[in-house]
Amino acid sequence: MSADTPDMPDLTHPGDDGPAFDLGPAPHVPAVAPAAAAAPYRVLARKYRPQTFADLIGQEAMVRTLGNAFASGRIAQAYILTGVRGVGKTTTARILARALNYEPADGPAGGGAPTLDMPVLGRHCRDIIESRHVDVQEMDAASNTGIGDIREIIEAARYKPVLARYKVFIIDEVHMLSTAAFNGLLKTLEEPPEHVKFIFATTEIRKVPVTVLSRTQRFDLRRVEAGTLARHLQGICTAEGVGIDAEALSLIARAAEGSVRDALSLLDQAIAHSGGQATGGMVHGEQVRALLGLADRGRVIDLFEALMQGDIAQALTELREQYDSGADPAVVIADLAEFTHLVTRMKILPETADDAALVEAERLRGREFARGLSMRVLSRAWQMLTKGLGEVQQAAKPMQAAEMVLVRLAYASDLPTPDEALRRLRDGAPEAPAARPSGGGTAMSGGSGGGGSAMAATAPRSFPAPSNAPSAAPTAASHLSVASRATPRPAAAAPAPTPGLAVASFEDLVALAAARRDLKLKFALENSVRLVAFEDGQMEVALAPGGAPNLIQELQSKLSEWTGRRWLVALSREEGEPTLAEKAAAQRDAMMTGVRADPLVAAALARFPGATIVDVRSLAPEEPASFTGDADMTDADLMAARDDGPGADDEIEF
Repeated sequence: MSADTPDMPDLTHPGDDGPAFDLGPAPHVPAVAPAAAAAPYRVLARKYRPQTFADLIGQEAMVRTLGNAFASGRIAQAYILTGVRGVGKTTTARILARALNYEPADGPAGGGAPTLDMPVLGRHCRDIIESRHVDVQEMDAASNTGIGDIREIIEAARYKPVLARYKVFIIDEVHMLSTAAFNGLLKTLEEPPEHVKFIFATTEIRKVPVTVLSRTQRFDLRRVEAGTLARHLQGICTAEGVGIDAEALSLIARAAEGSVRDALSLLDQAIAHSGGQATGGMVHGEQVRALLGLADRGRVIDLFEALMQGDIAQALTELREQYDSGADPAVVIADLAEFTHLVTRMKILPETADDAALVEAERLRGREFARGLSMRVLSRAWQMLTKGLGEVQQAAKPMQAAEMVLVRLAYASDLPTPDEALRRLRDGAPEAPAARPSGGGTAMSGGSGGGGSAMAATAPRSFPAPSNAPSAAPTAASHLSVASRATPRPAAAAPAPTPGLAVASFEDLVALAAARRDLKLKFALENSVRLVAFEDGQMEVALAPGGAPNLIQELQSKLSEWTGRRWLVALSREEGEPTLAEKAAAQRDAMMTGVRADPLVAAALARFPGATIVDVRSLAPEEPASFTGDADMTDADLMAARDDGPGADDEIEF
């Protein structure tokens, strides 16, 4: 077949002035009949498939290792290539087969040596590229999974190559082979004839038996970075004569998730969507966004800003507008989580902003958020968004679930983090109540505690509060105004809080629960709470085995309600003191042991066979006086001792 055939790519390696990838068909029109001139269209993923190791992008580590191995003659008998879809596993296998059998076209047959440097087509290159070389056999393990297919390979491996230097077997999706097929391949794979090489490719490396992996050299093909992929797509668009803006390239590179084939397929689709090559128009970011169902990056950042300000009304309005324009609610939540991650990386690694895949809005405004938002606020936002994304994806009505996720995130924007709340309580600083009307929030400043806001006031970008934000913060009762109007209060209202009520000890807290007739909480305090530290206004406790997980939140809420002040109840990792129930049981056991050891009680138990001590109750706070008795006491003496016996204030039940 001639090199001028229309459907064959120009496989000559580009010069120093050309791009670092194959430019596809020659630009000239071949002198053929008009019917043959209309060559079938080839998608970009096939048209720009790499032909040499120099054309591969993002796999420098593998190319360097193979280059050194070939240069030193340390060529393994088997290789396995793994990675996500579309990073070039099968393409690399074919290039490796070319390198193993490379012979210059103008030299003698059998000349040369295996090499990665293939500047021009060799004697066998064309046939290997077109998968029709007699000594390079490709097998799809997805459709040839049995031991019979492997037997054919083993039988063919016995014979020397017909034309090339090595007989190469390429098995794609090797993880699909059956257990019997793998076992049948092991012996030949471990000690193959010197003229046989194996190249495996798989996306599921964990499904390949260890016995096979130990007999091969493994290469993990990396995902291509978004910036590298965007530059590669730009070069292809230039070669195709298609105009495309930076935002469209960035969107396609991100959507591909490191897969070159996915990126080229999306680019092909975007060009067709915009009519770029046919009409000479540009491929714009708006068109790619509409094609992929993505939200505008700038609008996602605006939504993030509204959430960090606590402006719920603006956030819900922005989400509704994006939804009406075609954005998927789950994609919007995922974009918010992605931007939160980007801001976090910029805060830790400022050079992240230099990524070529970022649009200008992400680069500039991301830096501002990174300077203004604390790491704790960003971590909390990330956790809420990732948890909310699962809720939106599983919800029957994703839009409603997405709105509730935004409501939670906006309400949490001005809450102090746990360490900030502890610091405020330790320093005795008054807590500023947070304004949370439905129409707006506060300006972002710091996230430094107690109802503050999420952004530092010293941030270079100002975030003014909405005009409908109230001048005075509402009380805690205003948060319940809607629920109060919807559900009438019961006739018997709950006891009003007692402002300034001091709780000096844990025992006072148990007594307060009893006085408030909350017997469930009183029982939990006595049986499930182990005290670590206690102060008026804050306490640190540990839960006994079997304690309710929501006991800490319930206790904190009840204390704040009863005392009219905010309490902080922290869960400690320390073991803590025994529970009140455990202390009472230990005290009772000690009393029972002391009573049993008393001679008088021992005499009573001896006089009444089968009698047991059921309980010992203390009738007075003083310690009972110890006394001694005679083991030969009469019944009258025993009855008298019951009245004034082992401590006149103790009552012994038999």
